[in-house]
Amino acid sequence: MKMLVAAAALCATIGCAHGDVRILASPGGQVGPFIELFDKVRESGERVVIDGPCLSACTLVLSMVPGDRICVTRRAVLGFHAARSIDRRGRTYAEPEASEAVLEAYPAPVRGWIVRRGGLTSRLLLLRGRELAAIYPRCR
Repeated sequence: MKMLVAAAALCATIGCAHGDVRILASPGGQVGPFIELFDKVRESGERVVIDGPCLSACTLVLSMVPGDRICVTRRAVLGFHAARSIDRRGRTYAEPEASEAVLEAYPAPVRGWIVRRGGLTSRLLLLRGRELAAIYPRCR
């Protein structure tokens, strides 16, 4: 049941209609539902249109869907930060091994952009505008 609720919430921020998958505004969240969703998108052959903020776990789309099936609009913003977990007491802690694995999974141009800005840390790095359009094509 939790997964269904998570999938419904994802579909509210990421258009889940047939044809293009449109990311309109995703703040991210737990990694599991994003991995499941983007695995299905990869298998479907659908194109991903990033048309707004795609932050945190949402950026896993870059690692899971072939780059030639991803395009961006002028409203697209990608937000990256280090992996972190929350314990049962609500405390947040860093996950350095997960951060390294995620960084290595990103396509080389994205990974290079992140590394040139100091790598994945607790600070949110925003990739947008011309820098983003130099990596991913504008949607037609």
